[in-house]
Amino acid sequence: MDAPGPTSSPVSESSAPASGSAAARVYAYVKERLLDGTFPGGALLSENELSQQLGLSRTPVRQAFVQLEAEGLLELYPKRGALVVPVAASEIEDVFEARLLVEEHCARRAANAGPSLAADLAELISEQERAIADPGAGMAVFARADRHFHRAIIAAAGNVILTRLYDALRDRQQRIATVSLARSPGDAARFIEEHRGIAEALARGDSEAAGERVAAHLRAARDLARGIRDG
Repeated sequence: MDAPGPTSSPVSESSAPASGSAAARVYAYVKERLLDGTFPGGALLSENELSQQLGLSRTPVRQAFVQLEAEGLLELYPKRGALVVPVAASEIEDVFEARLLVEEHCARRAANAGPSLAADLAELISEQERAIADPGAGMAVFARADRHFHRAIIAAAGNVILTRLYDALRDRQQRIATVSLARSPGDAARFIEEHRGIAEALARGDSEAAGERVAAHLRAARDLARGIRDG
């Protein structure tokens, strides 16, 4: 397995903000590329190569790798590097099971949120349309916009604990969406149409339709994501 090389400009330890650290900056840099698919599952990341390309010592890179291993995104192999953990079939099923439980319920409650939610969702759908219209944006941009759409509905339901639970799934959700849509980018347009249907049901205060459309949408997304394990 070859270690993919970062393409950004070198990072200077001396230019790091006083409130941050080199390790935190490496962590953010690597994690972004794990979530957007730049560092794909099965790739072997070299501690030495990353430190050279980012213009840092190996210590902050090692610290970032340890933190990312704790989050289940990397597996460390002494003297070899860090293996990017592929998206597992069990992870897909678990994430979507949790999302279905939370999001269908929240969609029904959010039907009483009023016009402010409708305006927010309309803007978020426009953001998704811009993402797929821009050839340079990539599926990671759409995946983030997709997540913001769903989170707006959950937040509108007014249950702080459920919102925090959803946020805890954020990284896994984005990674699964980015990988699955990269395999089938045409499905992004279909998801936008499904988002419109959800937004319309919420705008007219139809809690039953909103819940049903969210559930159908998530099942379709789950079916697409299942293709990751078959690829």
